[in-house]
Amino acid sequence: MHSHKNHPFHLVDISPWPLMGALSAMITMIGIIKWFHMYNNSLFLLGSMLTMLIMYQWWRDIAREGTFQGLHTYPVTMGLRWGMILFITSEVFFFISFFWSFFHSSLSPTIELSMIWPPKGIESFNPMQIPLLNTLILLTSGLTVTWAHHSLMENNFNQTTQSLMLTVILGIYFSILQGYEYMEASFTISDAIYGSTFFMATGFHGIHVIIGTTFLLICLIRHLSNHFSSIHHFGFEAAAWYWHFVDVVWLFLYISIYWWGS
Repeated sequence: MHSHKNHPFHLVDISPWPLMGALSAMITMIGIIKWFHMYNNSLFLLGSMLTMLIMYQWWRDIAREGTFQGLHTYPVTMGLRWGMILFITSEVFFFISFFWSFFHSSLSPTIELSMIWPPKGIESFNPMQIPLLNTLILLTSGLTVTWAHHSLMENNFNQTTQSLMLTVILGIYFSILQGYEYMEASFTISDAIYGSTFFMATGFHGIHVIIGTTFLLICLIRHLSNHFSSIHHFGFEAAAWYWHFVDVVWLFLYISIYWWGS
């Protein structure tokens, strides 16, 4: 009696994951507070593991709905597209706040900073070394993810696999170099407003690169499992959009913080 519906939309089945996801996020947050105050990260690690388990199962269910059950009709995928567009828009404003903070402080350095930028005693990175290499890595990864998209639309399974694998490798390589750069840094997040703005902006970008790399790795696994076709692959498209966003943010970071700001 309830199987018939007079609309093209997919109304999700009752799922435990939103509630459990919220609880695991709360445990993770309390764990971070406990870590800061009591120098014990056990609750944070438990919360993180629970969050990852729930993420895996929730996304597994969505992949099943869109792939095997055929519930992602055209109106549903349009809703998903708008959701992703609005999410990326919110991320743009998230990064604008960091750039705003950086330019506010660098264009008119206060007397506490000796009215110079970078502040006295801060040895900034050479923009022609690791930052330039990282820029080339991300630009190349933008090319390989576009190659993967075109290969997928042309039903070229092998080229999609190769280009997607290349993109994931480049993403991991970027993260390793960023970590090495942080280890070599002569200043910390607590070194004046320069350290704060530098590590907040580049650190959050680094987290976004790790998320984007994971997103593309899941797409590679799904592609190898034949989840995508030339006309039905929004999961991959969303990952590609996100990756291009990460690329563009890095270009702004490189030009403003590494090159101009140094």
